Amino acid sequence: MSEIVFAIDDDEERVGRQVRTVAADLPMRTDDLSVTVLHVFSDNPTGASITQFQTARFAEEELEAAGIDVELVGRGGDPSTEIVGYADEAGADLICLAGRKRSPTGKALFGSVTQDIILTTELPVLIAGDERT
Repeated sequence: MSEIVFAIDDDEERVGRQVRTVAADLPMRTDDLSVTVLHVFSDNPTGASITQFQTARFAEEELEAAGIDVELVGRGGDPSTEIVGYADEAGADLICLAGRKRSPTGKALFGSVTQDIILTTELPVLIAGDERT
């Protein structure tokens, strides 16, 4: 069984692209997959749980409908550090992220969680990009 860490944020469109990529586009049977939907709360003063997070419930429902085993996990801290750390702890085979368009200046000035993860982890990183028509 392949273990995928499915790191999400609060954008349902990006999470939807991740779901489609994992559930329909990967060249493997969905019953051979186990997905951990992971959200990292960088600021969580109210102590929200991942089960209260709309995009986490959406991902869970859609992935389970595709026959994929799903677990929801919430963590707090720096997103890239927590995502890579969790993937290592869980013995994941792959990290799935959603890409977003950013200008070269925006990337240079503000950094990128995706870039940090790609440069930090030794695992393969699958980027669910924009839909093309």
